Order: sequence, then C-alpha cells, then structure tokens
Amino acid sequence: MTQSSGTIRIVIPLAIRKRNGRPKILPPADMETTEPTNQGPHVLRAVARAWGWRRKLETGAMATLQDIAAAEKISGRFVGRMMRLAYLSPDVLERLVTQREPAALSLNDLVTVADLPWPEQAEVVFGQEGP
Repeated sequence: MTQSSGTIRIVIPLAIRKRNGRPKILPPADMETTEPTNQGPHVLRAVARAWGWRRKLETGAMATLQDIAAAEKISGRFVGRMMRLAYLSPDVLERLVTQREPAALSLNDLVTVADLPWPEQAEVVFGQEGP
C-alpha cells in the first residue's frame, strides 16, 4: 500500500467511559498515567476560588467576606468556610494542585484540616507522612 497523499495515520487505543454523566477518555490499560484519575476537579476549583478571594481581600478589591459573598451571590458563611482552603500548608497545596495527588478526605473535611498546624496537615489529608 502506498501513501501518495503524504499523511500518516496514527491509531491510539483509547477507551471512553462515562463519569458523572460526562464522557471521559481513558488511556490504554498498559500505559502508566502521570495524573491520578480519582482527583476530583471540585477540590481544585475550591482551592482556586479560596485563593482568588484571598487575593481580593489582600489587594483591597473587597473589604470583607460579606462583600465577596454578595458579589458571588452565595452565603457569607460558605465564603468563610471555604476561605480556609487558602491557608492549607504549602506541602499539602503542592501535592493537591501540582502533583494532583488525591486527598483521603472529603472537601468538607479538608476545610477543617486547615485549622491544624502545617506539619500535621499532610498526614491527615493524605493518610500518610509527606514524601
């Protein structure tokens, strides 16, 4: 068979599965992935929101948590609770956001971990000592 058009066709065996009602493309089973598949995007989104709110307070764009709540059309209590995620230890944030290591806790439990001292947070969040 000759290829006169100059194009090359590459076939990658991928699987498509539904997760939360949305299609998700999975790599071949024998291929090692660099990103765990069980890291939920809701954790990343919550951390990003908390850091955005923290920046607004620090720069003076918003004066209080109630101002943020009014602008986002959510309750002040929710903003105050989620803001704790912006104060997780740098080690925990790096493992959650950069390395996409899944937390052994729910998002609500993750919020309460921010009250712990930084050296203890990694053990509680990931169920083990840091790397």
